[in-house]
Amino acid sequence: MKSLIKVMIVALCIASGSAYAAVSRDDAAALAQKKTNGGKVLNVEKFVDGDKSVWRVKVLTSGGDVRAVFVDEASGAVR
Repeated sequence: MKSLIKVMIVALCIASGSAYAAVSRDDAAALAQKKTNGGKVLNVEKFVDGDKSVWRVKVLTSGGDVRAVFVDEASGAVR
């Protein structure tokens, strides 16, 4: 009985860990700023792209252009 409880506790801990985002809103903004060489972050929104949750970060570049940078919430990949 004790081993069953231990297994259940471990399973719950593992399952609850995946509910948290690997990349926060602030992390996504920082990654987008780095990608655009220090552009000014205008807006950060989270949405679903296919089967992935991504951050869309709108950045004002030093050249005056507004650019959308996409950051994968789970992996932090920037595109």
